[in-house]
Amino acid sequence: MGRQWTWRIGPWEAPGPAPIPNHCHGARRSEPDKDVNMPHVLITDPLNEVAIQPDGVVSKVVHRGDGMNVTVFGFDTGDELTEHQTARAAVVQVLSGRLRFTVDGEGLELVPGSWLHMTPGTPHSLVATEPTIMLLTLVGS
Repeated sequence: MGRQWTWRIGPWEAPGPAPIPNHCHGARRSEPDKDVNMPHVLITDPLNEVAIQPDGVVSKVVHRGDGMNVTVFGFDTGDELTEHQTARAAVVQVLSGRLRFTVDGEGLELVPGSWLHMTPGTPHSLVATEPTIMLLTLVGS
């Protein structure tokens, strides 16, 4: 507890101490701007890591280490990410809500429990069709 980490709300970032939420039950949190070597990291309730905001996309890095970057996103209805690519393999998991995803030109409907893997360089975009919490895992360097 009391470790330094960075928390994010939309495009804003604030370094410094932040409280570890009660739902983490004392789990050690990684510092998102550093690779960490810990035997395990537990996030017991990723749905509560971000609160959906009506004025923009919210994101929070919850783990960075072992060549993996895990971010929780919150989208309000109509929020979108225009087409982009990532240099790393990506896994998208919808925790709540619905996303209309376009991957390499193919339209997909992602619902809670959906799991989507994309290889590096795959063009993709998304629109939230209802308030949505999504977990993004980037793998590799």
